[in-house]
Amino acid sequence: MYSFTYAKPASVNDAATEFSASEDASYLAGGMTLIPTLKQRLAQPSQLVDLGAIADMKGISVAGGTLTIGAMTSHADVAASADVRKAVPALAALAGEIGDPQVRNRGTLGGSIANNDPSADYPAALVALGATVHTDKRAIKAEDFFIGLFETALEPGELIVKVSFPVAKRAGYAKFPNPASRYAVVGVFVAETAEGVRVAVTGAGPGVFRAGDLEEALSKSFSTDAVKGIKASADGLNGDMHATPEYRAHLIGVMAKRAVQAALA
Repeated sequence: MYSFTYAKPASVNDAATEFSASEDASYLAGGMTLIPTLKQRLAQPSQLVDLGAIADMKGISVAGGTLTIGAMTSHADVAASADVRKAVPALAALAGEIGDPQVRNRGTLGGSIANNDPSADYPAALVALGATVHTDKRAIKAEDFFIGLFETALEPGELIVKVSFPVAKRAGYAKFPNPASRYAVVGVFVAETAEGVRVAVTGAGPGVFRAGDLEEALSKSFSTDAVKGIKASADGLNGDMHATPEYRAHLIGVMAKRAVQAALA
């Protein structure tokens, strides 16, 4: 193992100070992506800033029609939260399907969205629900936060503190999971919000995106019948050993129907 320094600050300000004091630091959340990356020598930061002791970055609350989840809240805590299950049941269900028990108990909301894996589940929920990512510097709308493949709007050293979700009238999520990793080969999150119906797709392309045709159809009739016959284009979709672009396009329609069923259940 190569050498690096390690810090475990107790506040957001201290974490930012530790980060800025190093030439090449990395924040450590749950470590589900960073630790394997370090082991493979794909990253060699000079310092790790462990966020695990920052109490202000953990916890779940609901107030004024908004669900707020701390960035260091684990997937398991999101899945088990009575507040999340009542406010946005689809989000609790999504969190309960991430990875395996070890990943769900160590992985965090903030770590997942900061990494922005193109097959991760949370980005679809944030975009469909119209969530806002709050950092130590500013508030960023979800659609402006996710930029591209493993790329976000975060500036160097900028730290996600929490995410706020407007409570939707109803929402549902369905994914076709990779049998080994449980990442989404294709995942679709549908939500009927105060701003209308929103549909976000993950796993299918280089990044999360909204499905306008599905949104238009569901705005007229929020039902499974509304999405029948709507075929997604394969242009620009991912193709790999798990699924061709054409198969992913097909899965978008299948998962959309299942997501609507889940929202109506």
